[in-house]
Amino acid sequence: MTADAKTAARTTVDGEHEALVQLSHRIHAFPELAFEEEQSSAWCAEALTDGGFSVEAGVADLPTAFVATAGSGPLTIGICAEYDALPAVGHACGHNVIAASAVGAGLALVPLADALGITVKVFGTPAEEGGGGKILMLERGAFDGVHAAMMVHPAPNESDTMPCLAVAHDDVHYTGKEAHASGFPSQGINAADALTVAQVAIGLLRQHIPATGQIHGIVTHGGDAPNIVPAHTSGKWYVRERTLERLERLVPKVHRCFEAGALATGCELRIERQGPIYSEMRDDAAMRDIYRANAEALGRSFPVPDGKSSSMGGSTDMANISLAIPTIHPMLGLGSFPISNHQPEFAAFCATPTADQAVRDGALAMAWTSIDLATDPTQRDRLLAGVRS
Repeated sequence: MTADAKTAARTTVDGEHEALVQLSHRIHAFPELAFEEEQSSAWCAEALTDGGFSVEAGVADLPTAFVATAGSGPLTIGICAEYDALPAVGHACGHNVIAASAVGAGLALVPLADALGITVKVFGTPAEEGGGGKILMLERGAFDGVHAAMMVHPAPNESDTMPCLAVAHDDVHYTGKEAHASGFPSQGINAADALTVAQVAIGLLRQHIPATGQIHGIVTHGGDAPNIVPAHTSGKWYVRERTLERLERLVPKVHRCFEAGALATGCELRIERQGPIYSEMRDDAAMRDIYRANAEALGRSFPVPDGKSSSMGGSTDMANISLAIPTIHPMLGLGSFPISNHQPEFAAFCATPTADQAVRDGALAMAWTSIDLATDPTQRDRLLAGVRS
């Protein structure tokens, strides 16, 4: 049955390939930011509805989230679609490819679900780029009853896993007092100086944190005019570490740097946590190995690291899913290195024939992996039992 099911899945994906590419390009050409993905979400939901899914929109009190369901088997497999873009650089993380691949995998499994004894759920997950949409959906019950979850993500190089760091997202605000910068500077309290002190302190702190820690941020408001002492400044900062436990130790040290800026200048400080904290990734080893074998059967190549190309690091809210449910998050290589994610050149790569092929391969590799999980008694039984590999 496995071979016949995989052949049928290939036939479906190949038959839908043109429509999947159109979906990918449509999302790519209309980038929408976190929690604003109205069109992208609707386009994915429409494709799944037309393909036989029952779609519930606005799940978990998130207007651009959805859950599409097909089949009624006891083993529930979740496939995650992302579709939010980045500010200024659009789909420079390739979420258009992720969305189209997820839709394609779902469509491939619809006619097979009952025979395989599975329920297929495609999750439309907003706001991966900092908003933590999957975490909110997880906390609010959208993933209840799911036995295995997966998604694919474009990257410069192929990989069966994503090196992933836990991350906290903070908005920092200083409030001082305006004054004429030349005539009466002593009457002012300089909020820009507070932010400068904090950034210098962070720079010095970097020498004294583990090599696995990362701190990076931007100034989002630095003042209003050169002749006005800035009374209001703000910035966005990410703090990353290898695990949630390590992150918990690093974040207070960074916050003390911001407190130093306030203390030195007399400004008021407000730190606002933006969205949930993202965790480290814990891949399900058996699922990862099954996916890799299927991707290789499709001609995908997983190079041995040679130190010449960068292994992608970053953070994702899919990591939090991996702590709750057996999960994989493999990377679809576009062969673009040294061009990499979050660069405008990578956004251009994500609407090329290479990316279009990745849509097809990612969809089929996930569908085949789902078939293997459903038909291998060992894998099926352990997932139904909630056992990790």
